[in-house]
Amino acid sequence: MQTSLIVKYRNVRICNAGTTILQDVDLSVQRGEMTYLIGRTGTGKTTLLRTMYADLPINSGEAFIVGESLNKLQKEDIPYLRRKLGIVFQDFQLLTDRSVFENLEFVLRATDTNSKKQIKQRISEVLEMVELPDKAKSMPHQLSGGEQQRITIARALLNQPKLILADEPTGHLDPETSESILELLTNLVKTQKTAILLATHDYTVMDRFPGRIYRCSNQTVSELGSESIQFS
Repeated sequence: MQTSLIVKYRNVRICNAGTTILQDVDLSVQRGEMTYLIGRTGTGKTTLLRTMYADLPINSGEAFIVGESLNKLQKEDIPYLRRKLGIVFQDFQLLTDRSVFENLEFVLRATDTNSKKQIKQRISEVLEMVELPDKAKSMPHQLSGGEQQRITIARALLNQPKLILADEPTGHLDPETSESILELLTNLVKTQKTAILLATHDYTVMDRFPGRIYRCSNQTVSELGSESIQFS
């Protein structure tokens, strides 16, 4: 796979519980590119993202992600794949009994970063990236919804991923907060050269933050346009 190509799906079929969810999927994501995955609820957006972090298998076709072949991926290799990815969920999934620092420290230690100095430095870096440098000691319940999602994005950035998968990241947020989160993600594409694949049913965001667009419908994925926003 080309070094600038972060995701490549070719003629992929995906099933869940014996039912075909998507078929004939052709999709690609380049380095430093904002890509949207749109479609109504239940059309397979989340299912497609789940295959990318190996929570679901592909049933046929070819799929490559961050240099790994999903066709050949072994169960023991899944944690190493996920270290190359950042994943942002709609419902934050922060550990409610731990501070922001402890939430982020947990991820770093789980990925074999044990130096206290390195942990402190990296957490400081990602909190600066999401513009919350003073929230390390805060508990999740002390943060607004937008702040919690920014911490979720900070967590996704810890291992300097080549790709962030964002599943309806603004689904529970008000319009003003949603816009600030999308501004943050767009800035990460530009400054960090991180590729972002963002699943959403809010089509208005693409007017303000243009990118390549794929639509899930009728059990397949089709590209709507090639107005990709590429920062080189």
